[in-house]
Amino acid sequence: MRLPRHGPLTYRWARRIAVALVGGTVLAIGVALIVLPGPAFVVIPLGLAILSAEFAWARHWLRKAKRRSSELFDRIKGRPS
Repeated sequence: MRLPRHGPLTYRWARRIAVALVGGTVLAIGVALIVLPGPAFVVIPLGLAILSAEFAWARHWLRKAKRRSSELFDRIKGRPS
């Protein structure tokens, strides 16, 4: 990720940096909650949802997490996939 060489920091870059900081922090807390007591399986998708506002890789992982969680809930409820 290269910053533009000319002119001040644009709104788009500032938003991208803010989303990366907030989403990355929430995601890191979620990963830490895997071993610490807390709702990791709620916080991790929340961090991915924040990051998916700006990053395609986060959208991909969020879709994958949604698909796997719905498969898990269907399996728990006894419905075929």
